Amino acid sequence: MRLAAIELMDAGCGDTEIARRLRVTRKSVFEWRRAYRGGGREAMASIGAAGRQPYLTTEQIAQLTAVLDEGPAAHGYDDDQRWTLARIRDLIAELFGVRYKHLSTVPRLLHRAGYSWQAPTRRAAERDEQAIAAWREQTWPEIKGRPRS
Repeated sequence: MRLAAIELMDAGCGDTEIARRLRVTRKSVFEWRRAYRGGGREAMASIGAAGRQPYLTTEQIAQLTAVLDEGPAAHGYDDDQRWTLARIRDLIAELFGVRYKHLSTVPRLLHRAGYSWQAPTRRAAERDEQAIAAWREQTWPEIKGRPRS
């Protein structure tokens, strides 16, 4: 967008015209013009995405991927062979010294690493279909019918 603004500036367009064509504010165009006059095209280069930098580098995410691929048993979780978000958060803290406060950050990190959420291929052996059906017929209508407070 900045490069298009440069082309329009060089063509003699005013700030208002450039703002209208590029659908940005006049203030943005004014700032771009000032930067362009002061430093040329180099000053118009993007400085990168806004916001906080990720806590883990690309190399650390690659390390995490390798560790996760070893499986939970390799890291002391013998009772259950699944990675949970809490376990992964603890593993990140152990490996890299980075402690995420909220579990909601971990899925985004995993998505960045190329992982996706997976549903189990089969139902739990302990599942009681009769108890579930009874709950749906008796308890659920009572809960559903109550007004919210």
